[in-house]
Amino acid sequence: MRNGRTAMQARYDPLLTRPVRRGLLVTAVAAFAFLYLPIAVLVVFSFSDSPLLVFPIDSVGLAWYRALFADSDLWRSVGNSLIVAGTVVPLTLILGVPLAFGLDRVNFPGKRLLEHGILLPLVVPGIVTGLALLLLLSRFDTRLSLFTVAIGHSVWCLPIVVTQVYARLRRFDRSIEEASLDLGAGPATTFWRVTLPNLKSALLGSALLVFVLSFDEIPVTFFLTGSENTLPMHIWSMLREGVNPVINAIATLTIALSILVAFLGLRLLSRD
Repeated sequence: MRNGRTAMQARYDPLLTRPVRRGLLVTAVAAFAFLYLPIAVLVVFSFSDSPLLVFPIDSVGLAWYRALFADSDLWRSVGNSLIVAGTVVPLTLILGVPLAFGLDRVNFPGKRLLEHGILLPLVVPGIVTGLALLLLLSRFDTRLSLFTVAIGHSVWCLPIVVTQVYARLRRFDRSIEEASLDLGAGPATTFWRVTLPNLKSALLGSALLVFVLSFDEIPVTFFLTGSENTLPMHIWSMLREGVNPVINAIATLTIALSILVAFLGLRLLSRD
């Protein structure tokens, strides 16, 4: 009855008069247009054969996609981005999972401060993070490379793994572990056969999100990259030379890949 009354109140809210509902609808449509219309325009122009970004489109084709697949420098940068993201994912998991377990299972002075401080890399602008890491690495005369880029991305993406795994551990029924131990399984066996399988969705979901964020990251990469460009930096260098229609095709494929991977990651996280 209470749930039904709540639903009735939500459905027949006296404050939501017809003008208010129309105003909210217009605001929502305007917000979605502001967010997604530029992306839609970019996708549409990626299928235009004209080198000029003019509307209406005179001819539709795949000329810029063919040019994209013929660009060896572009695909080299894609490979570099995959190398970086493929390094960041296991690195953040190796560091993030034990940290999440420590926050969940161990009480120590400053724990509350660490729980909030772990989010700091997500709050601090990427330019600040990149510059700070550049100054730190320069103190040790470290040569900038794809590995330094991976280090920077790991610092930035580590909170994602920690928060997702920690949240799953907070909801985990530890009586299952106790039952496993009571039945004679050791701590290691219990971890691998009981605890870890229950974290599978959180691990896979956070790994996919980290992959997408690392693949598309620019500010930290700008400060830490060496002579080898990642895909976002390659696109940036193309933009500095002027508007190139090939960028529309690159961005369209990147958006499609990012949406697919992010969707899979969010679906996995929602299962927990």
